[in-house]
Amino acid sequence: MSDAWQAAKLVIERDLRLAFRNRGQLLHPLLFFAIVTTLFPLALSPEPSRLRDVAPAVLWVGALLSSLLAIEFLFREDAQDGTLEQYALSGRSLTWLLFAKTVSHWLLAGLPLALMSPVAAYGLAVSPDAMPGIIGSVALGTIALSLLGAVSAGLTIGIKRGGALLSLLTLPLAVPLLIFGAQATARAIEGGNMAAPMYFLGAFAVLGITLAPLAAAAAVRISME
Repeated sequence: MSDAWQAAKLVIERDLRLAFRNRGQLLHPLLFFAIVTTLFPLALSPEPSRLRDVAPAVLWVGALLSSLLAIEFLFREDAQDGTLEQYALSGRSLTWLLFAKTVSHWLLAGLPLALMSPVAAYGLAVSPDAMPGIIGSVALGTIALSLLGAVSAGLTIGIKRGGALLSLLTLPLAVPLLIFGAQATARAIEGGNMAAPMYFLGAFAVLGITLAPLAAAAAVRISME
């Protein structure tokens, strides 16, 4: 088991180093999220009450679309340079290695989006008291999005310009996350009880951790054949 943890640690460290060498790819989803959440206040009435009403939808649609931009690069470069084939032939569990890659993807995309969400929420006239709840809901939701996206990315790595297909595969499955994530954010803004939608987001994340790495490994094997 220690060897598996060491292999996963090496995969995460490698992905983090490569990501920080290509900072443009790292910043692209964050800039897109910032642009989306900034345009809505400009297009709507500047009334704080109206901005707060649309804040949950704006934050979660922006987070979902930004995550899709990052998911496209999850396995693509490793498939092109032969790294995925080396993972499959290494004798290590491909499921475990792909799970490690998904963790590094969340650290690079999902966690920054969660930390950036209070800034976007502040621009939508959201009270500072709601910020911890917004960070928690977006962080939990993006975990499930990364795991879901890993399966779609595995299915599309052998397709040229598969970004559109990846979006078509992921978006319908991400609708429950969008619904419960927006509900959790709305309750955080209103000062209500967030327990129910957060439990649903947590259940999606646990289900994703349990099944998504297995499905992603099977998808990658199929794509490499």
